[in-house]
Amino acid sequence: MQTGKIVKALAGFYYVKSDGIVYQTRARGIFRKRKESPLVGDIVDFEADNVKEGTITHIHPRKNCLVRPQVANVDQLLITVSIKNPDFSFYLTDRFLAYSESNHITPILIVTKNDLNDDEELIKKIKETYDMYDVYFTEKDTVNESLKDIFPDNLSVLAGQTGVGKSTLLNTLLPNLNLETNEISEKLNRGKHTTRHVELIDKNNGQIADTPGFSTIDFTHIDKEDLRFYFKEFNVFLDDCKFRGCVHINEPKCAVKDAVNNGDIKESRYNSYLQIYEEMTNYKERY
Repeated sequence: MQTGKIVKALAGFYYVKSDGIVYQTRARGIFRKRKESPLVGDIVDFEADNVKEGTITHIHPRKNCLVRPQVANVDQLLITVSIKNPDFSFYLTDRFLAYSESNHITPILIVTKNDLNDDEELIKKIKETYDMYDVYFTEKDTVNESLKDIFPDNLSVLAGQTGVGKSTLLNTLLPNLNLETNEISEKLNRGKHTTRHVELIDKNNGQIADTPGFSTIDFTHIDKEDLRFYFKEFNVFLDDCKFRGCVHINEPKCAVKDAVNNGDIKESRYNSYLQIYEEMTNYKERY
């Protein structure tokens, strides 16, 4: 019996890396009966007489898993947003940050296409709004050298709105990938990409999924009352609210709303919270 990590899943085969060797394996039929499926990133036990014929016998408990792309045990979500084309959106950025926090994944904010920007005030506002997170700015065909420090000992996955340059960023970070990318469609103001499977690539003593990431998310995996915990700066004020379980909307003597009024919490962040909360309320009512 050996233990390793699934680094690629393709056509019913799972490629497990153990002690530097990659084994081609299949999952035991019992997983299908349990309606379980191994995912890239899973730590698994497997049996193998050779590198071409192995069988996965056990999936270790996951700390998290994403549905699209299908990756487990993610350490970092590289939230990729662009300054221009498409224009930077605080709301979409907040959605991805809250999604990352709700899955107990460390978010890293990467702002692309800085070479297209001529608004220094926007850069300042982004830095001030997200000073609780690591934020990196990149330009076309140029690697921000500081990015190399985020990879060691981490499994990273990209996320971001379509057209912000996720594939371009990956190709810059990992030149041998040659992911398919297309220019932004001027008519639709969005990009296109093609992904056939998920594979983990070694990068600076860490791993990064070679998929261009994902652009749409929902919050069906959490209760709306828990959303407040995933806006990081709210947590400082939670104990000062008059009512236990305050969701910071209509309750009186709410410390979070006071913090917004005093400028200690950015209004854009609070407005994003309200929008997502309303979306979750409407979703629960529909279903």
